[in-house]
Amino acid sequence: MNTMLRKSVLGIAGLAVAGGLAAGPLNHDTTTAGTVGTTSLAATVQADTVDKNTLIPHGVQGKQSRIDLDDEQTANVKAIIAATKKADMDERAAVVAIATALQESKLVNLGHLGERNDHDSQGLFQQRPSSGWGTVEQITDPEYSTLAFLKGLKQVDGWQGMPLTKAAQTVQVSAYPFHYAQWETQAADLVAEHWNN
Repeated sequence: MNTMLRKSVLGIAGLAVAGGLAAGPLNHDTTTAGTVGTTSLAATVQADTVDKNTLIPHGVQGKQSRIDLDDEQTANVKAIIAATKKADMDERAAVVAIATALQESKLVNLGHLGERNDHDSQGLFQQRPSSGWGTVEQITDPEYSTLAFLKGLKQVDGWQGMPLTKAAQTVQVSAYPFHYAQWETQAADLVAEHWNN
């Protein structure tokens, strides 16, 4: 099924996913592994918690989107943050990962969508078993899928100095490479809220 049809089907389902194909990790060995928001990061981040410049060092690109999260989505945010810490990566890596998952799945751990599926993409990051991301069981596990994404991110030379959308796109190989940017503010707000919890 083509990506455009998948986008339409998921949009109708209320997920409005326009994510990528999640072509596969840069290194195929994965054994380790909307509405425009009005709340700004400056209003959310307190001086004694997480530094704004750490979360959004390049400023945001383009119009920002924001969705309300339910308990499942919030639990997935916390799982992404925990996996980022386990991978010994910083808050910026968590922002990139959460923004990517917001774009790919709206932070919903999607299983196989049958005929509506974009190839065999599944999980928070819409990773594909056929592209070496792991088994279906693995890529639908929030910790594993996050660690796999972060392993790919670590292999992107200079990712820390890149705009979020370029870093995410280098890992994900999306058909819509600029769509990640719209989630940077919400991802940063979520990291600021949950990093120290």
